[in-house]
Amino acid sequence: MPRVAVEDGLSQVSQMLRDNGYQVVELGNWQNQIDAVVITGLDENLMSDQSKTIVTGAPVINASGMTAQEVFHAVNVRLSPTEHH
Repeated sequence: MPRVAVEDGLSQVSQMLRDNGYQVVELGNWQNQIDAVVITGLDENLMSDQSKTIVTGAPVINASGMTAQEVFHAVNVRLSPTEHH
């Protein structure tokens, strides 16, 4: 089951991911391996958290201006090697 760290305030995104077979963890709570990160892009103080995430090799998806469906699609595209980009 893919693990996605999601920033607080993105509850619709978290729910959509859970409903579609993803394990969702809080942003900053990725002691175990994660496969992707979703951020709001609104908090500049998250840059240090983003840097830690990028080091893990997990893609960071900025949800700013996106619907929950668009974010879900972006996660799917990033995590599905068989998807056509």
